[in-house]
Amino acid sequence: MVRAAVLPAVGAPLEVTDIDLPDPGPGQVHVRLAAAGVCHSDLSLSNGTMRVPVPAVLGHEGAGTVVAVGEGVTGVAPGAGVVLNWAPSCGDCHACALGEVWLCANALNGAAGVHARTADGTDLHPGLNVAAFAEETVIPESCLLPLPDGIPLTDAALLGCAVLTGYGAVHHSARVREGETVAVYGVGGVGLAALQAARIAGASKIVAVDVSPEKEELARAAGATDYVIASENTAREIRGLTGRQGVDVAVECVGRASTIRTAWDSTRRGGRTTVVGIGGKDQQVTFNALEIFHWGRTLAGCVYGNSNPAEDLPVLAEHVQAGRLDLGMLVTERIALDGIPAAFDNMLAGKGGRALVVF
Repeated sequence: MVRAAVLPAVGAPLEVTDIDLPDPGPGQVHVRLAAAGVCHSDLSLSNGTMRVPVPAVLGHEGAGTVVAVGEGVTGVAPGAGVVLNWAPSCGDCHACALGEVWLCANALNGAAGVHARTADGTDLHPGLNVAAFAEETVIPESCLLPLPDGIPLTDAALLGCAVLTGYGAVHHSARVREGETVAVYGVGGVGLAALQAARIAGASKIVAVDVSPEKEELARAAGATDYVIASENTAREIRGLTGRQGVDVAVECVGRASTIRTAWDSTRRGGRTTVVGIGGKDQQVTFNALEIFHWGRTLAGCVYGNSNPAEDLPVLAEHVQAGRLDLGMLVTERIALDGIPAAFDNMLAGKGGRALVVF
């Protein structure tokens, strides 16, 4: 029996309770969690913006130590440090054949399975395959990546989603080039990673945009050269900071129609907007046909930073080891499992960066 944060039903509050975790079966690995990040996707799962079989153990951004392995597991051994990979690619679907592993059609098939049971025998699903909001988890070997050398286990949890997503949005989706100008909308965990990624890419001007004045110091520490409080004049302010042209690239980490539209408006003619934030179906973004032609801008979605975790994790580790990427600065709060609901409330209020559950 281990402690876990369980979502009993969509829209219901999380319940911290004991769950009965099975021994690892063939191809499975038992991991003791060191830390798990509280991501906006977890909030989206809990409130129904994204669909998930329930009841479920949420949490998908984590790192820990292997406790035991099932039959046939060869890539990891007990005692090894690992980063959880919530979206493993199958290698067989159309997207994988194209090399677009972040769009794997089968990546989330495991979420429908039975992960564990409550004390009264109720089946529990793993929210996004890995069920990281628990002291321990049992998951397929494909959902694990070896922990790179020189990275603290608790900080490594952030590599599992926030950093791969923010870094990938800048380097893989937007393909920011040295000397370009960048605006990042939303200074949460992913936004802070995107700001650092823009700095690593050599952007000449990096504008952070958020509703909270309190986040300016955090944003500048991540690499922002300018800070704009979100308002109806945001696009105009950003054009004023860039010789009335607009930025080359905007990265939207909020998932709100008005923010996506503003991000688009804040780019130059021919600029690029990458949307990372996950919005609901009710969030409708509108453009007219003439402006699409006239501005020649590009609007692109971005899933998991368009990353290949197995290839990107060593690159991120190199940046961390060289001091170019600071994982710890993304974390503004360290909490226990029962602190997750308050972390959700802070997200909705636009407060802080990443909350990290430390076990």
